[in-house]
Amino acid sequence: MSRRPRIVIVGAGFAGYRAARTLSRLARDRADVTLLNPTDHFLYLPLLPQVAAGILDPRRIAVPLSGALEGVRAVLGEADQVDLDGQRVHYTDPEGAGRGLGYERLVLCVGSVNRLLPVPGVAEHAHGFRGLPEALYLRDHVIRQIELAAVAEDPGTAAARCTFVVVGAGYTGTEVAAQMRMLTVELARRNRLAYGVRPRWLLLDVAPRVLPGMDERLSRTADRVLRRRGVEVRTGTSVREATRDGVLLSDGEFIASRTLVWCVGVRPDPLVEDTGRPLEKGRLIVDPYLRVPGCPDAFACGDAAAVPDLVNPGAFTPMTAQHAWRQGRVAGENVAASLGLGGTMRRYRHRDLGFVVDLGGVQAAADPLGVPLSGPPAQLVTRGYHLAAMPAGRVRVAADWLLNAVLPRQGVQLGLVRSWSVPLDTASPELPKAPESVTDAPPEGAS
Repeated sequence: MSRRPRIVIVGAGFAGYRAARTLSRLARDRADVTLLNPTDHFLYLPLLPQVAAGILDPRRIAVPLSGALEGVRAVLGEADQVDLDGQRVHYTDPEGAGRGLGYERLVLCVGSVNRLLPVPGVAEHAHGFRGLPEALYLRDHVIRQIELAAVAEDPGTAAARCTFVVVGAGYTGTEVAAQMRMLTVELARRNRLAYGVRPRWLLLDVAPRVLPGMDERLSRTADRVLRRRGVEVRTGTSVREATRDGVLLSDGEFIASRTLVWCVGVRPDPLVEDTGRPLEKGRLIVDPYLRVPGCPDAFACGDAAAVPDLVNPGAFTPMTAQHAWRQGRVAGENVAASLGLGGTMRRYRHRDLGFVVDLGGVQAAADPLGVPLSGPPAQLVTRGYHLAAMPAGRVRVAADWLLNAVLPRQGVQLGLVRSWSVPLDTASPELPKAPESVTDAPPEGAS
């Protein structure tokens, strides 16, 4: 009997999880499918701001890999190198040991990482928003700042602790500012802030409008909701320097603050650069079948792959969850077809379904199939979309939404904040250790 073909999927984000789920169905008992990922779960990232805001339990958006993917072996580890010629993936396991996985077919779905800009102090004092540890840290940090402001002896210190700066008015930054503003207003009411201080949120972006990559109607809706809620939206503005005591803006104004949330964007995982294959702005170029040119046994999809956009010839599909989810399915089907496990290979072609942005409460912005919506109708569409898109846990998410609508949120710390700083470049994927030299100073920055 011949040995079953080995399929290795690197990354369990939207693309990797969907590819694994597809192969679980198509290649079960006919191929050995291995999914390599640093964590034991798939994270539904679009709802991460709601975890930070205390609306959803963090477990609601984490889908366990074991049990959810029948016939797929989940391996914990961080990929270090992909040898396309030798058909082998080298990785480091959680205990630091170097290991390797051989394959007959590879699906590379390593996704993206925080994008750092050469701004002084950002790496040391700003914090990203890419995973559960960072979302939970941000929530703890914000609660602590409000509680410390309530007992501050100096009005300037109290005001600085209640000032929160979010850089990047894309999808993530807009939702973080909108959701967290509501949380801090509620916390301020309970803690009776001194000196009449009120929570202050600033949303900055160098672009001329919020949600610059989306339809202008969505942008106008989000901008209106944010401003009505009290968020200071400053377009055409960025950070010139970040310090422990605040941020210096590009227009010369200094904002005293203990919190800088970095949501500027993402870049493809640097792992793909080491493959030695052609890149497009850091993304691995693939053909319409999601194959790596010159490597018929290797496929790539998601944020780390430059996939030709057949709907817009000459362009590549953008780095969005929608594309990653759909590409993962096509990659899984094409891998199965290439091994003779059924079906025929097909090119990736998409249809734009629109975007949804949850702004908290009954406010949202959505354009399903190009129809612009705002307010409660948009919120209904937005949450319906998320429930339909989530691969598991829908009932629990809906229950949390219902409870949040009728009960006050619990404003308590979970004990994650132990130092004044958690550097942006070390805050993901796991919670960093607190610097040993600083243990009692007030926390600064959020991740």
